[in-house]
Amino acid sequence: MAFCGCLTTIERSCDNSIGGLDKIWAIPYDSVETTVVDGEVTAFNIGTFSTGLTVSCDLVQIQVNKDSSSYTEEANIDLVNGTTLYNITLSAMIGRRDLAKRNAILLMGAGQQNLLLIIKDNNGIYWLMGHETGANLTGVGEGSGQAKADNSKYSLTFLAEQREMMPVLDDTVVLSLGI
Repeated sequence: MAFCGCLTTIERSCDNSIGGLDKIWAIPYDSVETTVVDGEVTAFNIGTFSTGLTVSCDLVQIQVNKDSSSYTEEANIDLVNGTTLYNITLSAMIGRRDLAKRNAILLMGAGQQNLLLIIKDNNGIYWLMGHETGANLTGVGEGSGQAKADNSKYSLTFLAEQREMMPVLDDTVVLSLGI
């Protein structure tokens, strides 16, 4: 068996840990080149297309309802096959169904295109979902609600399968993106 390296200590934090997501941004996967070093995104270059296309896309925000959205990051470790993959699932709720939101959701799912998603959690940490092969919109649900006090909403589900857990965006990258 190969030696994979020494372990490092995981200390308990004294910081308050808050759940939930604050903001989400999306952009087509092929419109960005990223550099990840030791779990941190150190470069995020928009407009650099690996496919050779000369199309420019913007990073767009997916505005979610307060206390409504989350992600899970689960390891699938297969000892027989010697594989480890992380399945990352993002669940986002968007309030007030309308034509503009409908059309934006259709674009995100068109052709099962690969996306990069930047997720800002309620602890102020920015995570990059789909940096290896992209994330995909895999589900759209919800509806009008029944009572007038119910929310008329969309719920979106995105999925990414990666060899490593999501990397964190370096502070200088966040500042350069203006998010």
